Amino acid sequence: MEQMKDPKQESYWQETGRWAGYEESYDPQAGVWSSLTISYLTFKSLIHLRRTMNTGVTIFNSEKRTLSDIAEEMVTEMVNKKEIRPGDREGVLKSLLQNHSQSDDLERQAMTDGADLQKFSVKDRRDESDQVEASMVLVGALDFLERPTVVFVSLKEAAQLDSTLEAPVPVRFVFALVGPSETDMDYRETGRAMAALMADKVFNQTAFLATSARELTDGMASFMDCCIVIPPTEIQDEAVLSSIISFQKKLLEDRLQSPGPAVRKDPTFFRRSSSTGPEAEDPLSRTGRPFGGMIRDVKRRYQYYKSDITDALNAQVLAAVIFIYFASLSPTITFGGLLADKVENMMGVSELLISTSIQGIIFCFIAAQPVLVIGFSGPLLVFEEAFFAFCKSQGIEYIVGRVWVGVWLVIIVVIIVGFEGSYLVRFISRFTQEIFSILISLIFIYETFSKLWSIFKDHPLVLNYDHLNATLENPWQPKVREVVVNDSLTGNTTVIVKSITPHYPNTALLSLCLMFGCFFIAFFLRQFKNGTFLPGKVRRLLGDFGVPIAIFIMVVLDYNVNDTYTQKLVVPKGLTVSNPSKRGWLINPFGEYKAFPVWLMFASCVPAMLVFILIFLESQITTLIVSKPERKMVKGSGFHFDLLLLVGMGGLSAVFGVPWLSAATVRTVTHANSLTVMNKGPKHVIEKVMEQRVSGILVALLVGLSILMEPILKLIPISALFGIFLYMGVTSLNGIQLWDRILLLIVPKKYHPDKPYATKVSTGRMHLYTAIQIVCLVILWIVKSSPVSLALPFILILTIPLRMFMTGRFFSELEMKCLDAEEGEMKFEEEPGQDVYCESQMPL
Repeated sequence: MEQMKDPKQESYWQETGRWAGYEESYDPQAGVWSSLTISYLTFKSLIHLRRTMNTGVTIFNSEKRTLSDIAEEMVTEMVNKKEIRPGDREGVLKSLLQNHSQSDDLERQAMTDGADLQKFSVKDRRDESDQVEASMVLVGALDFLERPTVVFVSLKEAAQLDSTLEAPVPVRFVFALVGPSETDMDYRETGRAMAALMADKVFNQTAFLATSARELTDGMASFMDCCIVIPPTEIQDEAVLSSIISFQKKLLEDRLQSPGPAVRKDPTFFRRSSSTGPEAEDPLSRTGRPFGGMIRDVKRRYQYYKSDITDALNAQVLAAVIFIYFASLSPTITFGGLLADKVENMMGVSELLISTSIQGIIFCFIAAQPVLVIGFSGPLLVFEEAFFAFCKSQGIEYIVGRVWVGVWLVIIVVIIVGFEGSYLVRFISRFTQEIFSILISLIFIYETFSKLWSIFKDHPLVLNYDHLNATLENPWQPKVREVVVNDSLTGNTTVIVKSITPHYPNTALLSLCLMFGCFFIAFFLRQFKNGTFLPGKVRRLLGDFGVPIAIFIMVVLDYNVNDTYTQKLVVPKGLTVSNPSKRGWLINPFGEYKAFPVWLMFASCVPAMLVFILIFLESQITTLIVSKPERKMVKGSGFHFDLLLLVGMGGLSAVFGVPWLSAATVRTVTHANSLTVMNKGPKHVIEKVMEQRVSGILVALLVGLSILMEPILKLIPISALFGIFLYMGVTSLNGIQLWDRILLLIVPKKYHPDKPYATKVSTGRMHLYTAIQIVCLVILWIVKSSPVSLALPFILILTIPLRMFMTGRFFSELEMKCLDAEEGEMKFEEEPGQDVYCESQMPL
């Protein structure tokens, strides 16, 4: 608090600085608080503070509850230890009890003459509790004192001291530094140094556990060991200060490795201070009991079930619902249209919308990690295509075969969860993840151009086209040609009716424009989001809704070009299945039109294992991503229980002829980001994540209601969805280290990035590692394109022992740590040129 004068020339206290992680200073003239900044201290102020603390008064575990009682105890101890004269007692006490006015308080009280006092406040969250506590630092000059002196008080219980701080927060520590004005000590800078100390989590914990003055001074010494002194050299360019950041990080790492005495009393402090919740046990550790991991998941998460509902009462959750709805609807429609094309309409948009909705609602109500967004994905699309081709070639009813695959899925997941098999996710390293990610991205890109080429084959560019019959209601309907065949022996006449789709003019060109137009608009809006034009909120809005905006623009364009045919998305009305002539909503497991072979009922365990591997990989890795400590998720995850729930629902859903689902990586990361609350500092840091169930339930419900949008959905041209498929493939390549290293094969060494895999490993060794991954990728592509494409997941799993075999034989432990380790830092803050979606190494 700083001495101020009102128009009546009366002095009063003024809070001029406060800390909530970073420092804020108050400008009394302007009447406003400055923006948050990192504290910068003078070396002299730290020396003065340490010197006075060595001889000052310390009071621990004080049971006082009011400011007057605390001040009385402070001055009494100062007199007893001869820090002040007995005659100065009343003057110091009166100064400490002066009016502690706030920035908008107009009442003033006269102070003792010759007083120049300032006050700083520090707010901090006490460990795992939600209680925020404050430290109050009082410093200033009292001319009647002989020498500077300090007193530090630690309260046994944090107390609400009325009218002392601008915000009513319980106070845990009170520090006072007073002395004569004629001294070489700068009271304001020394007070700021003490406030910065109290804002440091390590020193704050040291003070909380301290029982002697020696422990306080040791904690101060530890703080000073991590401080950096800049010599009195004129700094010409801010860029030269960048090296300080890495140097300070090293100091902090050393501090963590050699904690102070108070922290040694509480060794869990560093783990607890990194999050707002209690230290969580490893969710992938094995209990040694059947279903032990699943039971642990349920117990850990269900204790927060009430807060999972109440925490959703927030405007940010509502905004997340709207955003994630469109983020989920777009790929659902896209994959639904592509799935219908792959399996000849045995499943399509309506089945996928209903499956996503019902399974999503059930999952978010029951799951241990409801932040996960479940949906259809590229790997499952590849499997469905391969399984359909296999069934068609063998004369097997595809939709019935899926029922028995679902039965085996349930059996497999019960066995795996019962034996706590989720711990196997530990062995899935970056090596395997990135090969899988690149493969799926390439499949997306390849399928896009394959479909475009098929349109050019069906509607080639020729000089002359047949004239359209404009008098028909639908001039694009296929032509009907009758062929009469006379049998001369019997005299019978046979009429063969052939449906012929003619070559429509400009169809291929318009499809090309719609595909690339949709791709470039979505891609541009994604880049625009991280640019510098327009306010940040507007950019984020346009970027987040880039895909639906691109689809909408292409629909409008296609609708207005009414003299050119384009194939539209096939969506049945209401709750009708995609192909009602061949199937219904309930599938007969023993055969729809012919008996299903008994031996195939047992043989279905093989494709069931393949589906399980795909769902296991995607779901577990997605859970790993959102469960990283840096994300500040405090309610726990559900590797075991969520796997059982997800695969179990998928297995049972096969009876109804709807697709099985997995955790969608990018949609889940997007959901978590939209629920993340950042602190207000110069560099945004995650404060918490609003972990709740309501947003996922509402999104799934809205996706299900979208089936009523059939009149709108049937206007979407298939070629526009191809553009979104291309967008998914291209954007999925971002952030994949393997893709970055593939590009480095043609980049000179001097332009290689400052990354461990490029700086700590020789270029030749790095390229060798990349080449091995490329060979694995080529093998997987060959398998995918061959008649044995169903074996793709099995071949993928073989990359795990391959990686283990290479370690210590082809590559040293250090090289593998650089090439295959997880990223050291995760970026949650979106800055120009950065994109949080790059964090995901798995496909959409």
